[in-house]
Amino acid sequence: MQLAIPSATWLDNVPLPWLSTLMVAVVAIGVTLLIRLIGLVILRRLSKNLVFARQLVLRSERPTVWLMPLLALQAVWTSAPDDLALIGTVRHVNGMAVVAAITWLGFQCVLALGDAIAIKHPLDLEDNLNARRIQTQAKVLVRCLNVVVLIFGTGLILMSFPPVRQIGASLLASAGLAGLAAGFAAKPVLGNLIAGLQIAISQPIRLDDVVIVEGEWGRIEEISGTYVVVKIWDERRMVVPLQYFIEKPFQNWTRSTSSLIGSVFLWVDYSVPLDVLREEAQRVCNDIPQLWDGRVCVLQVTETSEKSMQLRILLSSVDSSRSWDARCHMRERLITFINQHYPQCLPQVRAEVSTKSTPTEVLSSENAEVVRQPPV
Repeated sequence: MQLAIPSATWLDNVPLPWLSTLMVAVVAIGVTLLIRLIGLVILRRLSKNLVFARQLVLRSERPTVWLMPLLALQAVWTSAPDDLALIGTVRHVNGMAVVAAITWLGFQCVLALGDAIAIKHPLDLEDNLNARRIQTQAKVLVRCLNVVVLIFGTGLILMSFPPVRQIGASLLASAGLAGLAAGFAAKPVLGNLIAGLQIAISQPIRLDDVVIVEGEWGRIEEISGTYVVVKIWDERRMVVPLQYFIEKPFQNWTRSTSSLIGSVFLWVDYSVPLDVLREEAQRVCNDIPQLWDGRVCVLQVTETSEKSMQLRILLSSVDSSRSWDARCHMRERLITFINQHYPQCLPQVRAEVSTKSTPTEVLSSENAEVVRQPPV
């Protein structure tokens, strides 16, 4: 009776040192993931009342799923025998993966810092000037830090290849002309990066600022590393390079405060009673407390012509949107008031034409001076 000899399996083709190393790697991964799970549970409880710590734990969950096992594997490959087949390549690839995971974790840590600042300084407040200033600085600096993290991580990965190190040394040795050419080629990128740092420090614009750019009224919706998105009042978006706000003039209606003084212009006849109109303008302002902030309500004669005079009504509001609504409301109410009570005081031209051979008399108003013209 012959004994059955078992057939060869894939384990027979695996060298014994590699098999033991792989078993250790699997155990290391399992232990690392268990430690990570326990650590996350503890950190979530400890950071429940800490904004930055809570955001940091939340942002680092996904990168640590890869980073911690990769670190455990790197320890296993480092302790493995040097004469193990392909161990050098495995160490190199795993090392690059570790650097990539650390770079990813760095990205998430920087974003967690930006999230914590945004939570502590929300924009949905009546007076959000300080919050907009801080959030603008945070968003621009977060993007700059992400660029630094990306450059650092990419550099570490590239420097792990000996040919790249030699090429880098050669480039540094002949960096005169190459640096000049690279500087000209990267001028837009570097210019926007420097402009972003200037905006973050000096803050000519902030998030949710009301600006007039290229003749368009809108709000700063987004500040990226290279451009600014302006949300125009009719829901259009204007994309403007960062350098525009450093090199060209523009209007910022919320630079130091959001309060504005709006103006309304009306042309009326000289016979209109100004005191009555001033009382009506004050009455209109009192009727719209949600639009008028109670600071300024003035009616003045700002210009005159041979036929009529121009009135300017100034009224203040807490922000530009309410100022626009208040101006429209004031204009409509005053026109309606004049039309109902003093219709003869609206701008008009009166003329009397005679077909006789005597000179024609043209009157510019009821009691105006008579201008004589020769017969036609």
